[in-house]
Amino acid sequence: MCTVTEPKIDELAAEIDEVGDRAAKTIELGRRGFSIAVLVFVLLIAQLLPWVGEHAGWEVLLGRGGGIPQLFAATSTGIGVFASAVTLVTRRWWLAWVCAAGGWFASVDGMLAIWSQQSSHATGAAGGGPGFGLIVAWIATVALAIYWMRAAFSRS
Repeated sequence: MCTVTEPKIDELAAEIDEVGDRAAKTIELGRRGFSIAVLVFVLLIAQLLPWVGEHAGWEVLLGRGGGIPQLFAATSTGIGVFASAVTLVTRRWWLAWVCAAGGWFASVDGMLAIWSQQSSHATGAAGGGPGFGLIVAWIATVALAIYWMRAAFSRS
C-alpha cells in the first residue's frame, strides 16, 4: 500500500515545486498594470503629435528631426511600448527590471531631446523648441519608469 501512494506523493511534490518556481519568476501588477497600460497608450498617442518642428514622433523615429530626438523616439518606443507590452503579458520579474532600467535611460534621452530642441540654433540643427508630443512622450516615459521601478521592487 505504501508503494502505491508514494509515487502520487512524489508527483504532487514535484507539481508543487513547479508551481512555486513559476510563481517566484512572476510579479503581480494589480492596478499598477492598468496604469502602465494607460501610459503605454499615451506614449503611442504622443507618437502622432509634433515632436520636432512639423515632424510627428513616428517621423522622428524614422530619421527626420535630428539624432538625439530619434534616439529618444527609439528608446521610448522600444522600452516604453514594446518591452512594457511584453512584460504586461508575461508578468516576468526580470522584464520589469529591464523596463525600469530602460525607462530611466529613455527618460534621460528624452530630457536631452528636449534640451537639444531648445538650444539647436547654435548648432544649426532642426529645432526651435520641443513639440507638444515630445514633452508628452517624455512625461509618459518618466511615469512609466517610476511605475516599473515600483513593480520591480514590489516582489519580495
